[in-house]
Formats: sequence, structure tokens, C-alpha cells
Amino acid sequence: MRTRSPYLVGLRSLASPLALARLAGLATLASIAGCVPPPRAEAPPPPRTVAPPPAPAPRPVPIAADWRDWPYSPGTWVYRRDARGSIALFGPANADASLTLRCDTSARQVYLSRAGTTATPLTIRTSSVTRAVSVQPTGGTPPYVAAALMPNDSLLEAMGFSRGRFVVQQAGMPPLVVPSWAEIERVTEDCRSSYRPSDSPGRIGRKFP
Repeated sequence: MRTRSPYLVGLRSLASPLALARLAGLATLASIAGCVPPPRAEAPPPPRTVAPPPAPAPRPVPIAADWRDWPYSPGTWVYRRDARGSIALFGPANADASLTLRCDTSARQVYLSRAGTTATPLTIRTSSVTRAVSVQPTGGTPPYVAAALMPNDSLLEAMGFSRGRFVVQQAGMPPLVVPSWAEIERVTEDCRSSYRPSDSPGRIGRKFP
């Protein structure tokens, strides 16, 4: 009697239908396991964008106690001659003048005019004198208020020779800080050359610019 080889016995047992079915099932499970994708890692939530706090409003620059330290008002002086005499205008370029000084040779008077309709007196501060002058509306467009001065009024010289600047203040209006340039003296001299001490505003009358 021939003894069966253990190797052949194992092959036959593997070749049995039941064993083959088990192997097929294991192969199917392995293939399914290989097809399952790995779990996805959850993306971290986007960072929260926090708006920066609004910048604080700039504090107004405190004005110095001494007017001689105040910054100049925007503008420059311009001198012109016309049929009435001469005029110096102060203000920003391409805009109506903030302040004018006119020599009216026919009236033999100098008119200091400020833009606006406020008819309260103007306070003129120079390095040598401070004085308030009354004003009247000129009735023109754009509106101005004007003070009439005699050509020999010492206030004109004080404005022209004030140290660096002079100030025009008026209630309800921002101050005008104006440089003391040569245009002021040019207008003053234009009127003084045609002025006679016997002339007076009451005799000549007032004609505002």
C-alpha cells in the first residue's frame, strides 16, 4: 500500500470547492479593503479677520498764546494797478482774495477789505500797534466789508513794517495771519503821493471798492 505524500494531500485539500470559496472570499475582502480611500483630514477653519479699530481723529493743533507765533494764513500778496489807482490782494492762488488793500486816488483814501458779510469791527494787530477799525459792507459780489483809512494813517505803516506778519481778527471769523510784504507799502505810497492833508473823508465822500 502506497503512502500518500503530505504535500499532495495539502494540494488536494486546497483544491476542494469549500477551500476555493474561502480563498475567493478572502481575496474579495482584500481587494475591497485596498479600494477604500483613507479618511480625509478636515481642513482647519479659516482665520478670523478682525478689522483694526478706527484711527482716532487728529487733535486740533493748539494755537500759540502769542500771535507772532501763529502760522500764516494760506495765500500770497499780489499788486495791481487799475483805473482807480492800485490794489494789493492777499489770498490763495486762483481764488477770491481774503484781504485787500486798495488805494482809490480819486477818493484819496485807502480801503482795507476782508471777505465776508460780518460787519463787526476788524482788530489789526502789528508788532507796534493794535487797533480796532469799523467796517461797512461794500455791496459787491463776492461780498466784502471794508474800513476806510486816510493815506497818512499810521496804521498802514504799522502793517507794512510789522515784524514778519500782522493779524486781522474779527468776531465770528477765523483770524487772518498775513505776511508784511512790500505790496502793502506800495499801495500806501500810491495814495500818499496824491494826498493833501486838507483832504478829509467827509469832504471827499466814501467810495468803497
